[in-house]
Amino acid sequence: MKAVDATFPSDLSVEMAELMARVLAEDGPQPDTTTLEPAIGRALAENANRRWNRELPEIASRSSVMLEVDDNLGSAARRMEVIVPEDAAPGAILFVHGGGFAFCSPESHERCARILAIESGLPVLVPDYRLAPEHPFPSGLKDCIAALRQAFSATAGRGVEPGPLLIAGDSAGANLALAALLYEQSGGLRGADGALLFYGTYDRDFWTASYRQFADGPGLTTGKMERYWNWYVDAGDMEPDLLATPLLASDAQLAALPPLHLMAAGIDPLLSDSIRLAERLEAVGRAERLMIVPGVTHGFLQNTIDLEAAREALRRAGMDARRMALKL
Repeated sequence: MKAVDATFPSDLSVEMAELMARVLAEDGPQPDTTTLEPAIGRALAENANRRWNRELPEIASRSSVMLEVDDNLGSAARRMEVIVPEDAAPGAILFVHGGGFAFCSPESHERCARILAIESGLPVLVPDYRLAPEHPFPSGLKDCIAALRQAFSATAGRGVEPGPLLIAGDSAGANLALAALLYEQSGGLRGADGALLFYGTYDRDFWTASYRQFADGPGLTTGKMERYWNWYVDAGDMEPDLLATPLLASDAQLAALPPLHLMAAGIDPLLSDSIRLAERLEAVGRAERLMIVPGVTHGFLQNTIDLEAAREALRRAGMDARRMALKL
């Protein structure tokens, strides 16, 4: 299915429709946080995400560490949360949270990260990277690369044993995860042994089939994505940096990536981005297949309390993480 020609199924699943109706009834119409001052929008987004982080699954431990400044890289001293499941295997997953490069935090994604840790059997590390627009590209990316490089040194004595290292991310976090791999690759480094990429934004192209079809939602809209991107990179820049828009990577760069798990939401302006990435990977002989979860909107992995589809998607991701780790 080519993204440029496609018309995508647009019926919400029963669970997704019921959840969205319940949230609307409880909270009423909410402002578009991307039209507010960033600090105000960020606070509202953090508050909204609290409802998805109740009933946290039990784990062995949760702690915070500080990442060191890497002057050569240009990273900042940042906090990183360390989530360790019971009977954790050696290795770890660095999970880069989404939020349009501008919103969210390790706390906003904690339940998702805990479930990923449990399903994969690996500790999950969640860096609190710098956010746009106060810190535009490549500030947050440099923090994520530093977290990748310091994953085991920073977590010594916190229940994390050196072993296979995977990187994961949702939405903008998937962009940053893929960009971090490309950055390390350019320096002759592998970076990570595999990646889990969930409904990522990989290009600044707002005319794809899914951006047009789901321009007004439900959920994420094309207008919101345009504003997120304008915060992240210079809106007047007509020559996007490869690391900001990793779908522009060369065939050789894509072919050299470690194993990838690709997942997308069926009702999402970003769906075409994942389809285009999967098509490019297939064209260079890669074996990845894209999992499209029907009937759900962007960000649905936050809804593990209410959506079986979210729980199943993280089970699948955890299984793939285990396979990636075992193949090393």
